[in-house]
Amino acid sequence: MSNTAIPNVLPASALDGAPSYDVVVVGFGIAGGCAALEAAREGARVLLLERAAVHGGTSSMSGGHFYLGGGTAVQQATGWEDSADEMYKYLVSVSKEPEHDKIRAYCDGSVEHFDWLEALGFEFERSFFPGKAVIQPGTEGLMFTGNEKVWPFKEQAVPAPRGHKVPVPGDTEGTRIVLDLLRDRLEEAGVEVRYETGATNLVVDSGSVVGVAWRSFEQSGVIAASAVVMAAGGFVMNPEMVAEYTPALGSKLFTLGSTYDDGLGIRLGASAGAELKHMEEPFITAPFYPPSTLMTGFIVNEQGERFVAEDSYHSRTSQFVMEQPHSAAYLIVDSEHGELASYSMLVPMIDAYDTIDELESALSLPAGSVAATLERYNKMAAAGEDLDFHKSADWLAPQDTGPWAAFDLRLGKAMYAGFTLGGIRVSVDGEALRSDGSVIAGLYAAGACASNIAQDGKGYCSGTQLGEGSFFGRRAGRHAAGSRA
Repeated sequence: MSNTAIPNVLPASALDGAPSYDVVVVGFGIAGGCAALEAAREGARVLLLERAAVHGGTSSMSGGHFYLGGGTAVQQATGWEDSADEMYKYLVSVSKEPEHDKIRAYCDGSVEHFDWLEALGFEFERSFFPGKAVIQPGTEGLMFTGNEKVWPFKEQAVPAPRGHKVPVPGDTEGTRIVLDLLRDRLEEAGVEVRYETGATNLVVDSGSVVGVAWRSFEQSGVIAASAVVMAAGGFVMNPEMVAEYTPALGSKLFTLGSTYDDGLGIRLGASAGAELKHMEEPFITAPFYPPSTLMTGFIVNEQGERFVAEDSYHSRTSQFVMEQPHSAAYLIVDSEHGELASYSMLVPMIDAYDTIDELESALSLPAGSVAATLERYNKMAAAGEDLDFHKSADWLAPQDTGPWAAFDLRLGKAMYAGFTLGGIRVSVDGEALRSDGSVIAGLYAAGACASNIAQDGKGYCSGTQLGEGSFFGRRAGRHAAGSRA
């Protein structure tokens, strides 16, 4: 079978003599683990299938940001006022096609969800990181991880930091602490977990999903289930699906995912008739900060013109770069603000130039283009107001002290990384939906398999996938448990 083929569904007759569970969850990342735990706590008999030899999936590779708000204990302890209403207004404003019922549920349930996560057995540190970074360098529990303070969003909702990070330093595998606790809680709840076992086909009877086929090395079989929850990740590690849906995630990028992010869960959903949404939208980023001083510079395209507010969240900036001719852009910083230039790990410095004429010539930019952009930028920076892109005054500073450094933001030169955002269309309770909006009985999806709040790179906030994956995973698990016969 090709890596884009939709698997065949099996008839109900395939279940003759098969063992039966109330809920089968496919994939043990953050979404699948939360779905399985909530289903078990509702009294369901739950089986969790995981293709890898260990739990965690792609979730375990992340730094540990959960996008939560509405007045969490960390927000309160660090003096930040937030409400479900302001969080809702913000997420609606940054969403490509806001699904209001989901955003409302997520915001209204955010504080409860924060408490639920901590009840697994850990605490977010009651501390705030004030800097502009991709992730907190230490164990600080809270920081801004989106475009809350970026125009026009700062005028549509009161800005508040909502990036809650687990208390692990740095930016790799921070989520492991939560996943290990989930594993322990699942064991206590009596959930059966089978590792090195993947789903291969859904069993469908009169349009309803009634079971799932599995394979583990040379063994295979079928399981009857009142409900199946797909939580098997995205498709960034499937080159054929990437080429079909998100070609921008091609060979010039570093893909963020586990081996099993091959889209099989999404294709299994499609096999039962589920609609797929936002499949063409990737998350792509090459953060040029830290150091945050680089944000005082300005970014130009091949015409030597600005096109984005440089203080935007890094994936928003990167998405605008992708839309420029040849996905080309350069960050220009003067010597007063570029002294820490070598610290930018993902965006290489091309060179420093004594004059803007030299810079334009070396980068093959139109003569006089950067000079004109620089003159206007410096004038606006001196006045403290960016009339063109409304960059915050906090990051406006004249770039008038030569030499000028040029950083390479071109795709293929900067270290761009990315993953997929699209997936199965679902209801607010994780029910898989057809294109006409009707529910596919017995089928649910959550996490990177499903399309929920994270819809495109311009509106993304760090922590959205872990936040919505765990939150809507829980809802899917509860609803699936309630659907059992």
